[in-house]
Amino acid sequence: MAEGRAHRVGVIGAGAGGIASAYRLLEAGYDDFVVLEKAAGVGGTWFHNRYPGLQCDIASHLYSFSFDPHWVWSRPYGNGPEIREYMEHVVDAHGLRPHMHFDTEVTGARWDDDTQRWRVTTATGDEWEFEVLIAGLGMFNELNWPDIPGMDDFAGHSFHSARWDWDRSLAGERVGVIGSAASAVQFVPEIAKEVGQLHLFQRAANWVLPKLDTPYTDEELEHFRTHPETVLAKRQEIFDAVDPRITFADPAMVEMQTRLGLEAIEVVDDPEVRRKLTPTVPYGCQRPLLSNYYYPTFNRPNVELVADPIERISARGIVTADGVERECDTIVYATGFKTTQYLSAIEVVGRGGLRLADAWADGAHAYLGITTAGFPNLFMLYGPNTNNGSIIYMIEAQVEYAVRHLQWMDRDGLALVDVRPGVEATYNDALQADMAKVGPWTAGNCHNYYWSGGRIVTQWPHSMSEYRRRTEADDIAAYEVTGRG
Repeated sequence: MAEGRAHRVGVIGAGAGGIASAYRLLEAGYDDFVVLEKAAGVGGTWFHNRYPGLQCDIASHLYSFSFDPHWVWSRPYGNGPEIREYMEHVVDAHGLRPHMHFDTEVTGARWDDDTQRWRVTTATGDEWEFEVLIAGLGMFNELNWPDIPGMDDFAGHSFHSARWDWDRSLAGERVGVIGSAASAVQFVPEIAKEVGQLHLFQRAANWVLPKLDTPYTDEELEHFRTHPETVLAKRQEIFDAVDPRITFADPAMVEMQTRLGLEAIEVVDDPEVRRKLTPTVPYGCQRPLLSNYYYPTFNRPNVELVADPIERISARGIVTADGVERECDTIVYATGFKTTQYLSAIEVVGRGGLRLADAWADGAHAYLGITTAGFPNLFMLYGPNTNNGSIIYMIEAQVEYAVRHLQWMDRDGLALVDVRPGVEATYNDALQADMAKVGPWTAGNCHNYYWSGGRIVTQWPHSMSEYRRRTEADDIAAYEVTGRG
């Protein structure tokens, strides 16, 4: 191993999780750590995603770090460039960049039973060694490509929306967009303004609600700058509004959101298009989307909504089950990420050679979404069953948990901590029982990206404040430990 590649703590990823980890480690007095990032800069999914119209769907005053909340956002929901700028600011303002190694793609992490350390390998063949490993890869890391016959036969141009090809002009082109969820809702209204013809292929209609996103006035922006306490008040106001809603436990709220969604569709002129855009699943079954521009786009003469299933891709375009071929110059795959395959981008091997992929063969699971049995000193951020509300809020709770356990290891002279299998199993059994009480997620006709192996593996079924309460609890007894020496 090259000199300088053995550290107390290693962090994988310089997205929100890596940034929060670096800040909290330094604040707690830990300087012997590195952050390994495969990209050329910080931001994670916000570094890679650069499609037209990119925005966050959580209000920015809440989708920001608690230790740096006073960024003056130009509008309630920040756009991609603004979020990247904010994350760059946080890294430099708090002196985190010296700990970060960019263009360093981690390909594997193996626990060494003899040395009781993690050995981490990169795409260039370098090896790093850490006592504690924090994995901040998140859910939106690995692209999801559809399995459609003939994709390689297409003679035109194609790319994934999460890796937007800005070298390709779509002006005047015939464009096929496959997928109609979170990213498509944002970029379709933008590209529809310039393309010659746009065919949007929809597998299932989503709930798309109006977005309260009027840009702040100059007076409001100046007030935020000169009265920073109002930013904190705005953040708390948003939290208080969002936190109780994310469990879909209030029938009146669900009914109101359903009504808003149905009313929003009425802007579409064609009754048949309105019918195709109307969801057939309960509100909350899928990730609710926000846009003021998506539905009006279907009134444009150059936009077609296609609800027939795709049969194959031909050399000239996209063929649906009814036999119709729609010729395309470019195909954009708006098909999301492998959200249920946590840490699948790297090979993780724990105690006794146990592969994480084998341990999770029936679906990912973890204690508090952070630790999993057989993989000591490994703390996951945005892990299984932690997706809901503002993920930055959730990540900060997870980072605090990891650092607190690192401090516990130091205080008691521990070489490793490994969650007890029984504790993890009991926790997840109870979690799945709670999941079953979230009606929209488990409705019989509900299909979403939350499931794997017959279980919901992505979502947190309670409030954000309940998650923080649980991660702040003293749970030393939940772990098997080994002392140093």
